[in-house]
Amino acid sequence: MSRFRVNAHQPRYLRTATCLLAVMASLAPSMVHGQSADRMESASLQGLVRDSHDRPVAAAKVYLQTEIGTKTLTAVTDSEGLYHFAALRAGVYILRVEKAGYDAAIFGRCALGGKETKKIDLTLKPAKASAQSGSTGTPEFYDEPQFTVAGVTDTTQLGGHGSDTVVRTREGLARETASLKPLADVSPHTSAATAAEKSLREAAEHEPASFDANYRFGTQLVDEGKAREALPYLDRASQLRPGDYAASYALARAHADAGDYPAARTRLRALQTVQDKAGQEEAELHHLLGDVEEKLGNPLKAVQEYERAAEMSPSEPNLFDWGAELLMHRAMEPAIEVFTKGNHLFPHSVRMLVGLGVSWYARGSYEPAVQRLCEASDLNPDDPSPYLFLGKIQSVEKTQPDALVERLRRFVTLRPENATANYYYAVSLWKGRKGPEDGETLAQVQSLLEKAVHLDPRLGPGHLQLGILYSERRDFSEAISAYQQTIEVNPSLEEAHYRLAQAYRQTGQKLKAQEELRVYDQISKSKAADAERERHEIQQFVYTLRDRPSALQPQ
Repeated sequence: MSRFRVNAHQPRYLRTATCLLAVMASLAPSMVHGQSADRMESASLQGLVRDSHDRPVAAAKVYLQTEIGTKTLTAVTDSEGLYHFAALRAGVYILRVEKAGYDAAIFGRCALGGKETKKIDLTLKPAKASAQSGSTGTPEFYDEPQFTVAGVTDTTQLGGHGSDTVVRTREGLARETASLKPLADVSPHTSAATAAEKSLREAAEHEPASFDANYRFGTQLVDEGKAREALPYLDRASQLRPGDYAASYALARAHADAGDYPAARTRLRALQTVQDKAGQEEAELHHLLGDVEEKLGNPLKAVQEYERAAEMSPSEPNLFDWGAELLMHRAMEPAIEVFTKGNHLFPHSVRMLVGLGVSWYARGSYEPAVQRLCEASDLNPDDPSPYLFLGKIQSVEKTQPDALVERLRRFVTLRPENATANYYYAVSLWKGRKGPEDGETLAQVQSLLEKAVHLDPRLGPGHLQLGILYSERRDFSEAISAYQQTIEVNPSLEEAHYRLAQAYRQTGQKLKAQEELRVYDQISKSKAADAERERHEIQQFVYTLRDRPSALQPQ
């Protein structure tokens, strides 16, 4: 068993770099409360937190973080200053300890073997007087943003460039970016995990007056996505120990995960009041409040909470969600600034680069958008997200950079049985063809499209693109068949109706052509109305830029 001892007295730049360094590991999928470790999750980390006089420090927050910052375990030291993380996967970790009135203590690059147990003791130094007197509690490594979100306004004019199709694509990509989740470390549902859940359930049912039994089982249920089932156990734990921060926060999180946002906000605000009176403030509290306020339709409050969370703890999730909130509400320059900062601090985060690329695209800057998305695909070639974003962008843009085509080629090479991969690469080749005489390319395009619709017969855009290919060859009977298949699987795809009308016209079927044009016009107007309604529902941030940061200049 290994033991280390670390002091928090480090140069500022070293503390900054260490705190924000990525670590190559996958954490256990939840806070470690009575989990049963399988063969892959049997390492543990424990230790003692003391002050400069060697006295144990109770109620200190201990964080264990992954390389790209997307998974963080949290523990609180007990009355003897002890902390413990169990059921960890083998890998390399960053350990950080924080408590009000002290400088943070950080131990970077702690390597754990598969079944290894390590002890790491940390010493907290008193915070400098100047830091204690500060009103914001801003970490030394936090850079003030060069923008201020001043309010919200209804969106009537987007002020963007490009066709309505391009604008709608930008809006859709912004929504999809906001829904990107960090790479999850989901362990298989083993018999050991099932036994652990059964054991915790039995303990909670046999000892209903036990805070520990109710809390442990409740938090496990929340981590497993069973928030509504967890509510009675966490409510009981909170009643048994009303002043316990962890129990109160877990109950608020369960309400939020269960979709009861008003109850979650009420509990979070009450908990925030208690923390403020105690001179304590938690980044996770602000972050969850941001989630809840956004769900309740209060984007200005949400972005303020996200910003404060990132200010207190500039982790990957905090920075990403702040940037995504700005992007969702069309604050493009601020979103670019935040995602650029996030990419600098977490260079291995795929979704941070995706967010940066989509922000550039939403701003109307095509080339830097493609560059960032290509970089995202290079970080983890097996992650489909960057390819899907690239594919959607190239579907509505006229030019096809070589880098984009190469990434889509790699996508279909890595996933030859993926219908979407075959379709997007076919479209990229189609747009890069030399003309109708480019028989070799057209044959490859047709082969890819036929494979795509064979793999997924309900892939409407695949059938549509086949129809377009047949139309260029003037094989209108095949084109009509392809367009009809498109409409069969996706009746709301207006372009299929328009192109089918043109094919009918070419074959002398004027009445059918008129009917398809009527349907096309009806769908187009309906989609335009839906898009306009969504634009009104998503309020736009009003913001001011202090100094135009270098991050806003395309690289």
